[in-house]
Formats: sequence, structure tokens, C-alpha cells
Amino acid sequence: MLLVLAGLPMTLLVTALAYAVGLVLGIPLMLGLRSRVAPLRLALRLVVDIVRGVPPIVWLFLIYFGVQLGTIRFDSLSAAVVGLGVISSAYLAEIYRGAFATVARGQGEAAAALGLGRTTTFVRVLAPQAFRTALPSMATFLLSLLKDSSIASTIGVADMVFQATMFARQNPAVAGIVPFFLAAAVYLVVSIPIAISARRLDTRLRTGVVT
Repeated sequence: MLLVLAGLPMTLLVTALAYAVGLVLGIPLMLGLRSRVAPLRLALRLVVDIVRGVPPIVWLFLIYFGVQLGTIRFDSLSAAVVGLGVISSAYLAEIYRGAFATVARGQGEAAAALGLGRTTTFVRVLAPQAFRTALPSMATFLLSLLKDSSIASTIGVADMVFQATMFARQNPAVAGIVPFFLAAAVYLVVSIPIAISARRLDTRLRTGVVT
């Protein structure tokens, strides 16, 4: 059973790296979705909708098996991080966009009246308010990404699900579904604190009271 737990660091690594990719790439995507240039905005809207509309496991297969046919080759970990990272960027871009939509338009107008440039206004005035609003949704998405990272096992990433599958295959007489119950329990142990933190953060941002 320790073999299953040995996959936990890989599960956390895939989740953390993919989330980091999404955090970074989601920013230019969000800016494009808010652009006044209609062709750019519509093109990125199409890209985001396509990325979100295709099942994550399909993207991983396309990147891992499809790219292997070309000159660039991804190992299983890289393919998982790239695939889940691209998916994360699409979802986080929408979270960012929604958060910026909640910032009063007068904030930007007031900053402009004070002589602040567009970049300064974005970084010092708009972004902090939007980020504060986006935090609960970002935490909720992190929880979803942690669970979705299990599909990385389908392309050979040695995460908890992969290790549970290998143990069950090697010990069919004694293992059964026990390794998968263990993996599920570990996912719960990791996920519940994130879920509680997200709920508390959302409550505090809405009412100023932590419950």
C-alpha cells in the first residue's frame, strides 16, 4: 500500500506545475478576452471555448501521442503539465475576466483622472481588487485540477492512480479495489482542507466573517 502513497508527490507536482502554467498564461488570455479589438477578442473566445469544450483526457492524448509523431517529443510528465496547464489557463482566464468585470468602471476612470497610466492603473488599482474577488474561484479550480490530475496516469505518469493500478494488477488476489480506496482517501485528505479554505475565504470576502 505504500506504493500508492509513493505516487502522492507526483500527483502534487503535476497539479502544482499545471496550476502555475495556468496562472501565468491565463493573464494574457484574460487581457485578450477583454480587448477592444474585436477580431482578437473573438479569436481568443473561440480558443478558450474549444479548450474548455474538449475533455482533458483527449488533450493529454493529443499532446502525448500526437506530438510524439513530430520532431518535438514530450515525456509523460511534460505532456501532462502542458495539457493540464493549457486547460487551466482557459478556465483561469474566465475566472480573471469575471473578477475584473466586478470592479467598478469608475475605478479606472478615477485613476485616469489622477494621471495614472493604463499599466499603472491595471497593476495598482484594478488587479488587486480583481485578484481578491477571484481568490475563492481560483481555490475551487485548484481543487478540481487536483482531481483531474489523476488522468495523467493514462499516459504513464506515476501518480497515485497509476501506482494503485499497478499494485492491483501485480496483486490481483489480495489487492482488489483496496488500492483505489486508499488513493481516494488520500485525495480526500488533501482536498478537504482546500475546500474548507475556499469556502471560508469566500464567506469572508462576502460578509467579512469567517465561519
